[in-house]
Amino acid sequence: MTNYRDNLNILRRAFPQPVSDQEHDAWFVFSVLRALDRVDKMKSQRPILGEPKEVNIAAAIESRVPESMSTVELVSRDLVDHLEGMFIWGHPRAQVNVINPPCIPGILGTLLPAIYNPNLCSEEASRGVALAEAEVVSMTAALMGYDPATAGGVFTFGGTGTLLYAIRIGIEKALPGTMQTGMSGDLPVVVCSDQAHYAAKTAASWLGLGLNNVVTIATAPNNEIRTCLLETELRRLLKEGRRIACIIATMGTTDAFGLDSLEQIHQIRDDLVREFSLDYVPQLHADAVIGWAWSVFRDYDFSQNSLEFPDRTLRALAGANRRMRHLHLADSIGVDYHKTGFAPYISSAVFVKDARDLQLLSRTQATTPYLFQSGEYNPGRFTLETSRSGSGPMAALGALQLLGKTGLRTLLGHLVTMAETLRNRLSAQPSISVMNPDNFGPVTLFRVYPDSVDTFEFPKLEQTNADYAPQLHAYNEYNRRVFRIIHAEAMRGDGVVLSMTDRFRETDYGQPVVAIKSYIMSPFSDQQYVQAVIDSIERARKQVE
Repeated sequence: MTNYRDNLNILRRAFPQPVSDQEHDAWFVFSVLRALDRVDKMKSQRPILGEPKEVNIAAAIESRVPESMSTVELVSRDLVDHLEGMFIWGHPRAQVNVINPPCIPGILGTLLPAIYNPNLCSEEASRGVALAEAEVVSMTAALMGYDPATAGGVFTFGGTGTLLYAIRIGIEKALPGTMQTGMSGDLPVVVCSDQAHYAAKTAASWLGLGLNNVVTIATAPNNEIRTCLLETELRRLLKEGRRIACIIATMGTTDAFGLDSLEQIHQIRDDLVREFSLDYVPQLHADAVIGWAWSVFRDYDFSQNSLEFPDRTLRALAGANRRMRHLHLADSIGVDYHKTGFAPYISSAVFVKDARDLQLLSRTQATTPYLFQSGEYNPGRFTLETSRSGSGPMAALGALQLLGKTGLRTLLGHLVTMAETLRNRLSAQPSISVMNPDNFGPVTLFRVYPDSVDTFEFPKLEQTNADYAPQLHAYNEYNRRVFRIIHAEAMRGDGVVLSMTDRFRETDYGQPVVAIKSYIMSPFSDQQYVQAVIDSIERARKQVE
């Protein structure tokens, strides 16, 4: 029977050594390489690791902590096995939602903090990793048009977290003192488009505002908020004496890269503040978790086009820039580096034009007597989380330093070029209708129909005429069946991995429109993989019919 000292000596080898030990350090590196080698053996021409694998949750919930210790080798093998069946986001045949493949420096930015475990609660617990957060915040703030000298920002747990911060700051502006006293009486409202990410409703619910206090505004066919309706609704709310905590402008909707006119929304907000002589200014938040990266084109000379983008790509990039160049008008901005910044999950940050806004959320020193005893950088005084991993800012820093403006322009331009190519080819198919033909981003939504349907006219009829509701529902199901066949084919390792949305948007008479979605995010995408989408659709159509 072993005593605890024997066990301790064994366990010490399972940790990185605190003092340099060349033999153990080499074994540590070998352990990582061996795991990576096992993963590499799972790769093939297919867009998944290893073999397709059913996720058996019933078996998983039977798991219990083992009685005995294991070894690094055995655990490493088990961890790698858990990746089997995982989609490879960097594969050009993986076109599922807005999930980017992380670049190598971004991966290192996650790995290194995992070894030494900095906590961004304070400078004392994170040292130079705190500098990484400050550096990335300043770099990105300047990229988006903020003045880094007066702006502020902090990394958080995802896009929902960025909205949570923005709405909470807005509540404190609309109802000063509620961080201490809580909210009572008529609660303030959050206003966004009907295409805004559902995280806005999540954040409002968790903050105690409730879903009934999230007011949604209809959007145009291009998924842009109708500013005339926004102004009318804001004026109605203010006449009723309601306070507006936050107006959310969506700068890149998840389904179709819709871009709100931040410039017009900003003007409407400021005009109403003056008209109603408000004693506060409603928070204007830009939910740019997807679109922020297009800020690299703010100072790109489109007339010179030094990167020689194709004409249609150039038009799309210029169209996106027309909206993104106004990001600096927002009081706060949400950014996901793990969406369009080529960093690993989770790497999200919320930015404020005026760093003093973050102090509205501050705790007093008396509530944290054992923290913040040294150093100048102590974001834990106001962050929602006390413990925050250093992996987010380090991953973002690695990606931004690798790519720079030129690299991001190159990657985004290529993704848009591939999406434009796909839209052109889909539009040429008589059985397919592209739902976002004038889109500026890398996402393409389309509906598939039987050969008997006139796809030049019918999509307009089912969108506008309630008499066509039965056909709409039938073709919604038709597209679901096509998608299921494409997905099953992809899970066998063939075809392409696409996704589907149950509500690309609603018809004029309030019915959801189903669409199949291609989101091209791989730097390895090329013409042949665009054609693979067409081929997969045709194989699925033949099976359905």
